[in-house]
This record gives sequence, structure tokens and C-alpha cells, in this order.
Amino acid sequence: MYDFAYHKPASVADAVKLLADPDAKAVSGGHTLLPALKHRLNKPSALVDLSGIAELKGIRRVGNAIVIGALTRHVEVATSAEVAASIPALAYLAGHIGDVQVRNRGTIGGSVSNNDPAADYPAAVLGLGATVHTSARKIAADDFFLGMFTTALEPNEILTAIEFPIPEKAGYAKMKNPASRYVMAGAFVSKGPMGVRVAINGAAPCVFRQADMEKALSANWSADAVAAVKQAADGLNADIHGSAEYRAHLVTVMAKRAVAAAG
Repeated sequence: MYDFAYHKPASVADAVKLLADPDAKAVSGGHTLLPALKHRLNKPSALVDLSGIAELKGIRRVGNAIVIGALTRHVEVATSAEVAASIPALAYLAGHIGDVQVRNRGTIGGSVSNNDPAADYPAAVLGLGATVHTSARKIAADDFFLGMFTTALEPNEILTAIEFPIPEKAGYAKMKNPASRYVMAGAFVSKGPMGVRVAINGAAPCVFRQADMEKALSANWSADAVAAVKQAADGLNADIHGSAEYRAHLVTVMAKRAVAAAG
């Protein structure tokens, strides 16, 4: 690692001030940033540790939505009675992220802010039509994810919470690489106050909505409805683990499974 200063602010306001330095980096669970530091792929002037900010933690129901603080760990979402009762698909998703170590250290805010193509949470955020709360504003899910590892967050803007509308039904299914456990293709489907939504993760450089599947499910909510929709392979990921065509096939398979899981 390179030398860097270390700060542990007690409030969001203090963290924002520290992040005014363009070379400073925020860290929560550290699953992406710390390995990058170890491999000298990143050279921040300072690390701003968000773990001491109490206002970024917790799960609560507000009206017809579940609001989850950015520093809430995956295991807390997975085991939350509130989440399980209101959005069981979200609890299921959180309980199947990575492995036990990842679930006990990783945070929802860190995952969504990083926007790894193979991350699980972006599919839930987009698939439920959630609203991302930051230190400066609120951002609709459709406007948040911009590309691979790219979001609408400004350099000194901190994701503080995510507000998930409670759907009538929702489901999630994924095909994960058996070695790395990263998602090769996944689908989060929902029907509720934000309409019918289908979000696909893992298959492309960035999570995206599958409009043809949304249209099919709006007319007929069933696994058979999405089975007839074929995902184009253009622009999808391709590597030693699977071609773009294979991932395109998986999109339909996972969407069918997600609808079946939703009921």
C-alpha cells in the first residue's frame, strides 16, 4: 500500500468536508477499495472511514417503503424481520451475496455506490424503482446507474440510504460463477407502485431494465410470458466463463425463475 492519511468522522457533514479533497476516498466495508490499495491500483491521499457514522445505519419502515441506511451490512438486511415481511425478495438477495465473510462485512451503500456489473444490490435498486438518498439530494434508480463502476454520485457526495417501495410481489434469481460467486446473469422482477419492472445484472457492463419483459409481464404476469422474450447478445459481457450469447440465454432463464419465485 501507499501512505495515506486516515480519518474516521462521526457525521455525514464531516465526511463530506473531508471528501472535498479530490484524492480522498470513502471506505465502508472495504471489499473493493482495500484490495485495490494492496495491489497499488489506487493511491488516495486519505481514507475517510464511514463506519463511525451512526446516522448511516439501520433499517426502518417509512409509510409504504423500507429505508435502509448505507452502512447496513448484507447480513442485517438478510435477517431483518421488517425486510422479510415487506420485501422478502430483497432479504433473499442479501442472504445470497458472496459468502459468509462478505455478508458480514459488506454494506449495501458500498455495493450500490461501486456499481460492479456482477453485484446483486443494483438489480434490487433498479428492479424495485428505489430512490437513492445522498448527502445532497435524492436520485431515482433509473438515473443512478450510468455504466460500469459509474454512478450519478459526485466526487464528494455520499450515499446515505436507499428507499425501497414495497411491491405487491417481487423475485430474484441469478446464475453465479461457482468459483468466484460473482453473478453471470441475474434478474430482479417486481410488480407494485412503480409498475412492472425487470432489472438484469451480471450480463452486461451495467445493470439495466429489460423493457420487452416488462411489457410481457404487464400483460400476463407469468414465467411463460418472459420465456418468449429473447435477450439480444449485443453489448453483453463475454469472457472465459461464458459468451455473450450464453449470457443472453441466461437472462431469459433467470427472469423465468425470478417470476416463479415472486409467485
